[in-house]
Amino acid sequence: MSSLLRRLPPLAALCLGGGAIITIIGFTAYALNYAALNMIGFFYGIPLLLGGVALKITELRPVPLTIPTTSEVEALKATQATDTQKQIFDDLTRYRYGQEAHLDSALKFLGLAPTDDDRPTIIGIREENIDGAYAMILEFDSPFITLEMWQKKIEKMTSFFGPNVRVDVTQPANERVDLSIIAVPAVTAPV
Repeated sequence: MSSLLRRLPPLAALCLGGGAIITIIGFTAYALNYAALNMIGFFYGIPLLLGGVALKITELRPVPLTIPTTSEVEALKATQATDTQKQIFDDLTRYRYGQEAHLDSALKFLGLAPTDDDRPTIIGIREENIDGAYAMILEFDSPFITLEMWQKKIEKMTSFFGPNVRVDVTQPANERVDLSIIAVPAVTAPV
């Protein structure tokens, strides 16, 4: 179901397009004196068009995959990914409405966004095999939050994104931080 939703146009575009068409039909019907059709444009088209504009203003685009996921990593994801990892991936790779930034409330809770202006921004996501485990790497532009600050929050991030994950933080470039959420399969006791 989620892959089908990713292939559909964003909700804002659907509302804008549908609202524009219905509004044009309504105004054309009004000009041609078709009373039944002109009401459609006024009562349905204009509100739908305005709703589309409102959605477009609050639209948050999906985070791009920086490296295509391989079939090996897909297999690991199917068997090892935690519910939290799946939810984060789904949330980041679809259109969102009414949020200022991806994971804004999570970053605030973790103490990594003291203000909206200082909040790190997710610029990419990728999935990898790290030592035989499924890993989701969130790539942040983090000019105001230092690597040391990120590292101080590893324990809190591990419990926040857990259970059954470990968190690693690296800095591949200046003002850039990669947050790796790595699956740690639960060990079952022998029966």
